[in-house]
Amino acid sequence: MMTTNKELMQQSLQVLQGRWGTPIAVAVLYCVIVMGVSMIPYVGTVLSIVVGAPLVLGFYEFFLKLSRGEEVSTSILWTGFSFFDKSVLTYLLMFVYVLLWSLLLIVPGIIASISYGMAFFILAEDKNLTPAEVLRRSKQMMYGYKWKYFCLGLRFIGWILLCIVTFGIGFLFLMPYMQTAYAKFYDDIKSASIPQESNEL
Repeated sequence: MMTTNKELMQQSLQVLQGRWGTPIAVAVLYCVIVMGVSMIPYVGTVLSIVVGAPLVLGFYEFFLKLSRGEEVSTSILWTGFSFFDKSVLTYLLMFVYVLLWSLLLIVPGIIASISYGMAFFILAEDKNLTPAEVLRRSKQMMYGYKWKYFCLGLRFIGWILLCIVTFGIGFLFLMPYMQTAYAKFYDDIKSASIPQESNEL
């Protein structure tokens, strides 16, 4: 039986209870670096991909381990740089696919984005996969669960509005909360998902 989104959120809070410090530190480091490099004149866009993609991989790996109750540290954030090529290529390939679908209509672009939403969790768990295999697995895994994933995101809208009221301070807690919930979602659908979709991206 699948875990409800409400239960996934409750489980995430239980995981974070008494352990908020390191996840918040990771979220702050991630945001500061990504925002910092993107603001560099002329080369910001390129650097945000070159630096951002490995950080995304490390970010996802950190919260996947955290959600499973494993020991974590801020050093996990940098592990993506050991798989620089795969992280950047996965990032770029995902961007291209979503962009191509978005050229048709906004809705297909959103659906494509959701389809590849598990990509970096998959890569974090199995770094032997090629970028194309990562995206294919994400698409297969999300088959039948896109709406559930979308609804999980909707559940955080109230929290996002509250964070805005607190001048962004609340995001220090919301980012770890959301990412842990998505990691829980990944583990929840991983065993239940059956690849029924076409292998074509």
